[in-house]
Amino acid sequence: MYAEALQSISLAMAQVRSVDLLLARIVQGLAAQPDVALGRIWLIAPGDLCGTCPMRAECPDTSRCLHLAASAGGSRKSDEEWSGLEGAFRRFPLGVRKVGQVGATGEAVLLQCASGDADWLVRREWARREGIQSFAAQPLVFRGEVLGVLAVFSRRKLGRSEFSWLRAFADHAAVALSNARAFEEVARLRGQLELERDYLREEVKDALSFGEIVGRGGALRRVLQQIQPVAATTASVLILGESGVGKELIARAIHEQSPRRERPLIRVNCASIPRELFESEFFGHVRGAFTGAHRDRAGRFQAADGGTLFLDEVGEIPLELQGKLLRVLQEGSFERVGEDVTRKVDVRIVAATNRDLKGEAAAGRFREDLYYRLSVFPIEVPPLRQRLEDVPLLAEHFLERVSARLKVPVPRMSQAQVQALQRYDWPGNVRELENVLERAVILSRGGRLRLDQALPEGRQPMTGGTASFLTEREWRRREKDNLKAALSAAGGKVYGPGGAAELLGLAPTTLASRLKVLGIKVR
Repeated sequence: MYAEALQSISLAMAQVRSVDLLLARIVQGLAAQPDVALGRIWLIAPGDLCGTCPMRAECPDTSRCLHLAASAGGSRKSDEEWSGLEGAFRRFPLGVRKVGQVGATGEAVLLQCASGDADWLVRREWARREGIQSFAAQPLVFRGEVLGVLAVFSRRKLGRSEFSWLRAFADHAAVALSNARAFEEVARLRGQLELERDYLREEVKDALSFGEIVGRGGALRRVLQQIQPVAATTASVLILGESGVGKELIARAIHEQSPRRERPLIRVNCASIPRELFESEFFGHVRGAFTGAHRDRAGRFQAADGGTLFLDEVGEIPLELQGKLLRVLQEGSFERVGEDVTRKVDVRIVAATNRDLKGEAAAGRFREDLYYRLSVFPIEVPPLRQRLEDVPLLAEHFLERVSARLKVPVPRMSQAQVQALQRYDWPGNVRELENVLERAVILSRGGRLRLDQALPEGRQPMTGGTASFLTEREWRRREKDNLKAALSAAGGKVYGPGGAAELLGLAPTTLASRLKVLGIKVR
């Protein structure tokens, strides 16, 4: 083994930024030398194969051991190569046998097979057949920490000079290994940031447009009073409420007031995930795991690591897929689709639904164990019809937002218009209020607010000094009769061409909400 060869390998490995590639370059460079039979590197890592390890009986501590990370060499008697990482010596307990002693003490070892100390050899027949004369093992040490062991089996006797060169080479290798690990960690963090960036861009695109929480009413105050105490914990939160009440805003408020606020809040719309892509969306996949998996992809749980995962519409997850979600919530670990590597995550769960999950669990349509895992701290968000005192503030807020977006002057609302908004029952909740006001601003064209044309037809409150009016009970009765008549005319069809929604001039989701509020069942 020559100093020039070791210097050449050192220069080559200084440019490598991948740990696996670096280790391969080191052992391949050593094995390329004329008299080297086998070069190997073991790295210290957590114990993982203790149940099947041949040296388990000798192992004093299963928390860490030496893992075979790279191997290169070949036989002169046959075509046999020794580049595999399996076999009896794939793990060495620290302090056990020569390699383990080097890893535990950081002290190098040079042994000659021709002398009386050859009894250290376990595979003596292999050493005799391959003409092994020397064994040298050097610790890989960086800043006082032993990272692993570099070992060489030589077919000629190694002298002290060559052993010293191998020591210097091991020092270079340890520095290169630390640098490669640092580069990989930087790449991992960059990838995590890019992943978070992509998900956050998606969130900005999909987020509800009614910005911050607005309102001062007692019903809303009671909700906000629950946020601060639970935000400081890691408890799972289940946010309950009708569609459009602002459940995602509550989830964001919990995250922003929690110790995890510097980490991402990742939203998953559970209702939009196809059954066949559920695992991939949540846990990620590796290239080739299924048709269309052209590259590795991290899932939402990995993107939310250290932060909060918001499971929107969690009640829409199919029953047969709920067990997969429960497992990761219980164990904090998962595997990507097509990969057998178990990954650990630290994720805080906030879920939301407009369903009665407790009733669904009792009926067998939702896993009871998952329900209790999610609902450690339930928060119920009231519908807008129960917080009508907040309607004026919300209306002003939306008028300003919409006008700024459309670049028109903010129209002023009259007191009569405010009262008209407060008399409406808002089956679509805050989301419907925003839509109505945006429609009114568009119709106003920078002039007087045209609220009369923006409210849904047939639901406009009566205004004016001499106009007749209806009581709330009569209003609801007439609306119920009207919706039933529309359903009857559509033959019971709610959606699509000729459906009741089309006949009434309503969005299908708005009609569905009203049918639910009024207790009208569709057969």
